[in-house]
Amino acid sequence: MADKKQKRNNRNNNMDEDYNPKFRKIRKKVCPLCADKNLVLDYKNADQLKKFINDKGKILPRRATGACAKHQRDITLTVKRARQIAVLPYTAE
Repeated sequence: MADKKQKRNNRNNNMDEDYNPKFRKIRKKVCPLCADKNLVLDYKNADQLKKFINDKGKILPRRATGACAKHQRDITLTVKRARQIAVLPYTAE
């Protein structure tokens, strides 16, 4: 009986106090535009911009795209330009 308690205490002492199996550490997304220096946003390229909008035509947030703040602003500007010249729809029907 004492052996079981000692094993349990050793197991608990080996783990970090902040460890919680419910919450795993999530890897931070890498900005696709920073990672690939050759990738340039083009408002005329609808296939490239579809990665940054959802099925309803809304621009995805940074937490979904993984873009840095600078490139998220560029994505927003590019998508809005593409909508203006009717390369991308404002809304999907």
